[in-house]
Amino acid sequence: MSKTPKTDDPTDVARLLGDAHDQGALSARALAALDAADVGAQIQAGLGVAIDDVAASEVVLVTMMPDDSQSIAHAGNTGAVRDGHNFVLDALRGSRQSGEVLAHTRYLNGHVLCPYVALDHAVAMTQANYHPHLGTPLYDQTAVVLGTVIAKAQELTAAGIAVRTVTLIITDGGDYGSTRIKPADVKAIIDDMLAQEHHIVAAMGISDGTTDFAAVFRAMGIPDRWVLTPGNSAGEIRRAFAVFSQSAVRASQGAAAQLGGFGN
Repeated sequence: MSKTPKTDDPTDVARLLGDAHDQGALSARALAALDAADVGAQIQAGLGVAIDDVAASEVVLVTMMPDDSQSIAHAGNTGAVRDGHNFVLDALRGSRQSGEVLAHTRYLNGHVLCPYVALDHAVAMTQANYHPHLGTPLYDQTAVVLGTVIAKAQELTAAGIAVRTVTLIITDGGDYGSTRIKPADVKAIIDDMLAQEHHIVAAMGISDGTTDFAAVFRAMGIPDRWVLTPGNSAGEIRRAFAVFSQSAVRASQGAAAQLGGFGN
């Protein structure tokens, strides 16, 4: 494998996204949504492991963005979200292809719990590192996390490594706090990803009693079949994470092309 330097600044992120655009994997609108210095810096923070340290010829990027807004704590769901995230990591560690998975977790308000790392080094959510007390910049941060997926996939592909990706966006409310990105911008990014046929973008909307999550996620371009809508209880939230973990494990086993959604 040729030596590729670790991407360590927003300029390199811009190059990776530009390459994706040049190769037809990213439209002009999607590129424009991701073309900002602060976004590049946020994406860079998630790229993690250097290409030279990836030994596998095929890699699955598993990315989760847990909600850390204050409503999670207010509803008493902090433990359920924490446990669900950790369950997914444990399920992947138990899969036959665990050595091919790189995991990345970024909270909904931008804190990077861990950049892309091998599963053995993936960081669990704990009482010490998860304190949901912020807002819900859903559109802004979904763009950042998807930009991170695209940039890392581009970096791996350029090094001759086959890539599949599975991403889960988690929220218990609609957008509150985004300043730059609109739903249509997110949709442009997701449309491009889904057209490549090796990306899965899923979402979990934890009931707040009022938000129409199907409509929110549909406007963002996430297919209905990849939307989970658990009720506002610890048991339902944990079960929803278990459903996602099954899809993530199947994707890690090379079954992504056969995955038709959570109901299949």
